[in-house]
Amino acid sequence: MKLVIQIPCFNEEDSLPITLADLPKHIDGIDEIEVVIIDDGSTDRTVDVAIKSGVKHIVQYGANKGLAKAFVAGINKSLDIGADIIVNTDADNQYCAKDIELLVRPILEGKADIVIGTRPVSKIKYFSPLKKFLQKLGSLVMRLLSSTKVQDAPSGFRAFSRNAAIQLNVFDNYSYTLETIIQAKAKGLNIECVDINVNPELRKSRLFKNMFVYIIRSIFTMIRMFIIYRPFRFFAVCGILFLLIGIGLSGRFIYFYMLGFGKGHVQSLIFAAVFLLTGVQIGLIAVLADLISINRKLLEDIQRRIKLDGLQKNSDGLK
Repeated sequence: MKLVIQIPCFNEEDSLPITLADLPKHIDGIDEIEVVIIDDGSTDRTVDVAIKSGVKHIVQYGANKGLAKAFVAGINKSLDIGADIIVNTDADNQYCAKDIELLVRPILEGKADIVIGTRPVSKIKYFSPLKKFLQKLGSLVMRLLSSTKVQDAPSGFRAFSRNAAIQLNVFDNYSYTLETIIQAKAKGLNIECVDINVNPELRKSRLFKNMFVYIIRSIFTMIRMFIIYRPFRFFAVCGILFLLIGIGLSGRFIYFYMLGFGKGHVQSLIFAAVFLLTGVQIGLIAVLADLISINRKLLEDIQRRIKLDGLQKNSDGLK
């Protein structure tokens, strides 16, 4: 059983040595542990530090592509070198490396496909009260949208089985944390959560410029992923809302018409017709979106089979 720990990096020459030094050297049930560094266009000595620390597998981008792209590159590289389990952690040493064993345990026991580390958000001293509130609120919204029990949706401390990693597709260029939760649930992958600890802050987060940008991007990502993986439900709800408003306005017109005041409320009838027609059209869109979703699932199944075939050939070549 091979574990690959992937670490996306962008100008991490100061924190990377600390992160690498803390990584576990042995875990019960794991035969081999390797590290993959994804250099996302660093302009400092990140790569030199990684090589000096003994890292053999490094993926380099000539320019900064963003966390999501780096994450996907790490997943692909980890699969190429034969990973059975992939753990993603941050280069700033935010997460306690000793808890990697807690992440991989449910996968080793066959209880989960994806394991997400739940941070003690309320107790993290370098999180502001606003950030703590937004973290909890965002996780609550994600649980409602994804129908999962994920307690810390933005957590990047995660473990993926080989099967789960092969099926993941990341569309967003900003982050992968939110969309992979909705995606995993839609694909029938089992998600587990484990409580983990965090280390003292080494540097400020560079993922977002300010809290407002983070909120806007997170909302956009959640809505977009919900539409992609729950299209019928999304458009059906929207269509029903328009139909209900149209029915309400129709009822209002009929009420006044029966009282002899119909001429003064013709606008209600016009608006009712608009809302009813819009509701019907959105309902048709829901059906079409569902058909497109079925086609996407078929394409993803083909993609998974191609990946498996490619990895098998790569494995045979290594032998």
